[in-house]
Amino acid sequence: MKKTVREIATVIETFAPKGLQESYDNAGLQIGHPDMEVTAVMLCLDVTEEILEEALERRCNLIVSHHPLIFKGLKEITGRTATERIVEKAIRENVAIYSSHTNLDSAKEGVSYEMAHLLNLCNLKVLDPKPADNETGLGIVGDVQPTPKIEFLRKVKDTFKVKALRYSGQSPQLVVRKVAVCSGSGASLIGDAINAGADIIVTGDVKYHDFTSYGLDIIIADIGHFESEIITKVIFSRIIREALPGVETYYSERETNPIKYL
Repeated sequence: MKKTVREIATVIETFAPKGLQESYDNAGLQIGHPDMEVTAVMLCLDVTEEILEEALERRCNLIVSHHPLIFKGLKEITGRTATERIVEKAIRENVAIYSSHTNLDSAKEGVSYEMAHLLNLCNLKVLDPKPADNETGLGIVGDVQPTPKIEFLRKVKDTFKVKALRYSGQSPQLVVRKVAVCSGSGASLIGDAINAGADIIVTGDVKYHDFTSYGLDIIIADIGHFESEIITKVIFSRIIREALPGVETYYSERETNPIKYL
């Protein structure tokens, strides 16, 4: 029996309630009707024109993404931008698009939890917990077996398939025992990581002045935004398969990091 967009959205929001999203966010159903029957689901980080075409080829009429396609709103749909063309084509081809963004970041066992599990951290705590629940919020801090700094940085690089790892070379720490992680853009949590006693914070989108301001207090490892959040596809697949085992899900095979390295 086929499931509806509403049923799939419900299981995702049971795991990552929309109430957890940040005030600036736009998570939820972006395109499509909640009662539409779903043939199959395409999972991705960002919705692109290539991924929409891939969904159509695989007969997926629902795309579930981490980053919202419509983030700041649209004032026109003329086909001038990629977002406008995706909206136009998705409506024409009857493809629904749903996103779970900062609510998935803050959910218990959400994106930063997944990062922590991949690095084999234990004694996990939320770095910046929500007022009502200390198991939800942004970032995770946990313990790891004492590991030499460079060895741990290599592990981070390999685990997240990072092509160019940026880290604070001036940090005096030689051994890593406590680790903070935050998916996406987590530089705002560097101070929280220091206060939590972390030796290192692993995140993305760190600015030059964050390195100069905090590099003597903590090791800062910038693995990139894409690299820290591509694991959201695994989380979406797990949520849907466990709650609705009859629903077919596919990881996009055409998703690529928009940032390239020479």
